[in-house]
Amino acid sequence: MSPSPKRPGHAAAEELVDELRRLGLEGILDDSSLTRGLYSTDASNYRVVPKVVVLPRSKEDVITTVQAADRHRVPVTVRGAGTSCAGNAVGPGVVIDFSRFMNRVLSIDPEASTAVVEPGVVLNTLQVAAEPFGLRFGPDPSTATRCTLGGMIGNNACGPHGLSYGRTADNVVSMTWLTGSGQVITAGSGVEALDAVPGLASFVNENLAVIRTEFGRFGRQISGYSLEHLLPENGRNLAAALTGTEGSCGILLEATVKLVPRAAAPALAVLAYADMATAADDVPALLPFRPLALEGLDAQLVDVVRRAHGGASVPALPAGGGWLMAEVGGDTAEEAVEAAGKLVAASRALEAKVLPAGPEATRLWQIRADGAGLAGRTAAGEQAWPGWEDSAVPPERLGAYLRGLEALMADEGVSGLAYGHFGDGCVHVRVDFPLERDGSLMRRFLERAAALAAEHGGSLSGEHGDGRARSELLTTMYSPEALRAMEQFKALLDPEDLMNPGVVVRPAPLDADLRRPQALPLTATDGFAFAHDGGDITQAVHRCVGVGKCRADLRPQGGFMCPSYTATRDEKDSTRGRARTLQEMLNGGVVTLGWSSPEVHEALDLCLSCKACANDCPTGIDMAMFKSETLHQTYKGRIRPLSHYTLGRLPQWLKLSAAVAPLVNITGRIPVARKLMMALMGADTRRSLPPLPVRPFRWTSQAKKHLHAAPGAPKVLLWVDSFSDAMAPGVPRDALEVLAAAGCDVKVSGPGACCGLTLISTGQLTAAKAKLRNTLDLLIPHVREGRAVVGLEPSCTATLRSDLLELLPDDPRAAELARSVKTVAEFLTSIDWTPPQAAEKLLVQPHCHHHSVMGYGPDQALLEAMGCDVETSAGCCGLAGNFGMEKGHYEVSENIARGGILAKAEAAPDRAILADGFSCRTQVRDLAGLDSRHLVQVIAEALRSGSGRENQQPVTAGSVITPDN
Repeated sequence: MSPSPKRPGHAAAEELVDELRRLGLEGILDDSSLTRGLYSTDASNYRVVPKVVVLPRSKEDVITTVQAADRHRVPVTVRGAGTSCAGNAVGPGVVIDFSRFMNRVLSIDPEASTAVVEPGVVLNTLQVAAEPFGLRFGPDPSTATRCTLGGMIGNNACGPHGLSYGRTADNVVSMTWLTGSGQVITAGSGVEALDAVPGLASFVNENLAVIRTEFGRFGRQISGYSLEHLLPENGRNLAAALTGTEGSCGILLEATVKLVPRAAAPALAVLAYADMATAADDVPALLPFRPLALEGLDAQLVDVVRRAHGGASVPALPAGGGWLMAEVGGDTAEEAVEAAGKLVAASRALEAKVLPAGPEATRLWQIRADGAGLAGRTAAGEQAWPGWEDSAVPPERLGAYLRGLEALMADEGVSGLAYGHFGDGCVHVRVDFPLERDGSLMRRFLERAAALAAEHGGSLSGEHGDGRARSELLTTMYSPEALRAMEQFKALLDPEDLMNPGVVVRPAPLDADLRRPQALPLTATDGFAFAHDGGDITQAVHRCVGVGKCRADLRPQGGFMCPSYTATRDEKDSTRGRARTLQEMLNGGVVTLGWSSPEVHEALDLCLSCKACANDCPTGIDMAMFKSETLHQTYKGRIRPLSHYTLGRLPQWLKLSAAVAPLVNITGRIPVARKLMMALMGADTRRSLPPLPVRPFRWTSQAKKHLHAAPGAPKVLLWVDSFSDAMAPGVPRDALEVLAAAGCDVKVSGPGACCGLTLISTGQLTAAKAKLRNTLDLLIPHVREGRAVVGLEPSCTATLRSDLLELLPDDPRAAELARSVKTVAEFLTSIDWTPPQAAEKLLVQPHCHHHSVMGYGPDQALLEAMGCDVETSAGCCGLAGNFGMEKGHYEVSENIARGGILAKAEAAPDRAILADGFSCRTQVRDLAGLDSRHLVQVIAEALRSGSGRENQQPVTAGSVITPDN
């Protein structure tokens, strides 16, 4: 297996692109530098820039592309969601992405328990389609919300429930398959199945001995080709044999897959052990209980979650250094819990806990599902990388293997957090290789780890395939005869070696084409501090390792990340796509002009700066920060876009609101005048002008009040932001009423305390820092007086909790203020106060920054305590401050809203809308004419109605004084 992967010549690639343009594909043909950069990497360590990307709309597009590539001898690589951890989905010629258009469930046959799917269909989409029939697809990788069936078939994916339902290969009935030479065949099983490929039957007969002795030795032997399926005793199953070939033997065009009944009421047993190896020792004793899943979870991985999201983010777990999570089925919840109890009794766990199906169990499964991203940081906070991502050994050897792996890591001076499918003997671990320097340590480690796995009778890969990371190491676990058999098998289906060259057969060196060593160092200077990454912008942007949660199909529950991708389904509009473009900028590849590169600005253009990625992405990358930094570095000292001077400096203009309110309100009612004014602002002319109150809040007597209360009462500074003051004065008025009813001693912040949010979102960071220093001067005296700073506008509140720390990291007052800033709900649920009752049916639109930075839990708890019937719209409203107002963003902004809050409002017209964010309230009024209220308005109305007054604490009527601001 001498390395000889094909690299297309420039002329051949150009001729291919020209021919494909002449042939006129239905889908998209894109050889732009932006798209080539986006597709240069997957979720692995590798970077290979393709010559062109094709997004086919039909099988005919794929056939045309492959036949043309064959004529020009240009390699072809297929791609689903790009979540391959081993470099399976990157290639130097044509990359075919099935996820954009060829992503349908074509049919479901509930009687036969089968489904027919296109290769780009997301697993979660299939699960949703099968659910009404009580069915599901058995294998379920943790990336189920974005991985495609084509990718699962390519890598022979398994997931937690591979233990009970088998590998993907065990669940494929037949496939429509395109060979490397452009021939379409049907791959099935049975007596005549091998006749679909000329010479295949003879190949099997000639290699019976080696196939029987070296392939299929245990369930998770995924490395190499699964030739055992071709044997007569295994049904001559060509479909199963092609599963796991990683696109190196042809291309899936359509598949018929098996479906299985859904488990009625699974329970979760959580068993604690001293460490992961001891947990693994107990696996063989638990397998006879036939758990649906048996997963391993390292305590250090859970600690990563606690550090990132707080202790409340993880349910209480039995004490230990690692856990086994055993899912046990039953016809009823009671039967499942009883069965789980029997499994626990047979274990050697230190402690155990049994959870019925429900929110607590779901939260634990989510930690496990996010493992690939969470394990991207070691316990010490270092960046960890795939490479030895999913080795597997027979389960009875797992404990010994883990001890050997731990000793190997210690010997090489590296670390990683282990988790995985312990019931199948499959271990996931990412290792902190120093890839910022080179791949030498990684190579040495992988060679030694491969030998260790082979010593235990294991496989280099247990479900993700070999790709570029491990194909070179196949000599460790296969004999020369077995390797030759794989070469012969590939040659029958891909005689010119054009399908994903460098993978499995004739592999590329495992340390060739590494992405991270190519990246240029870049240190934070005058913008954000990137403190979590030691001021290293390169390290910060490489937090994104491509797990692709930003591409998730989150039906039916919804989700906040990434709103523009949900609207466009374009890779460039995902958090990952934007991170990849920034990475390309840093390695000087196809994106060459630094911060001002057109590719960078195009990729960031539709970022709403919602910050959902900072919370929802397991790697914690904050794309809003990167967008702001990009705009700052690009435009400092230069003329900016018009909207930066208008929308970006809106708080300054709002100081004039009282004087210009009559004129603005009249203009807003005259279409021609309104459009002219919006154009002059750099805004989309289809947007309305929000009406301005004639009297801002600060002009009212309440703004100057100090509400005294009984001694020892909670002390509050009500921070009235620019938007609440000038555009929604009723909100701070009602907030004062609510805080008074809660018995608080309340002061109102003086003028000038601005968070600078609009300056930050438009990259005017020098001005934003000046604003924030002034705000510290104004608010810190109140904090030192013992007052909690209660904010009303979620985005402004979030700014003082997050961006303030990144923009003024050297000012100790920043952390002091950030600790003191609370949302209304956070404050009210932290004091001894019973809210009024309000039996309202509410549709709640949490602001993205509220969700991402503070969390919506306290608000939910407060509304439930009030007796409200709450339905939450889990997703962005689509306006996001200046984003939805700017030219070029209207369609995406509207699309996000209509797929989210407006669809929910239409489905539940009896629910009143609650939205704390001024943007959110503006969006639902602008696009649908719907009214909405802030949380304090809901509480204040309940107070006025008299409901629950007997439960309220008395309010001491104090004198009214003007605070010293």
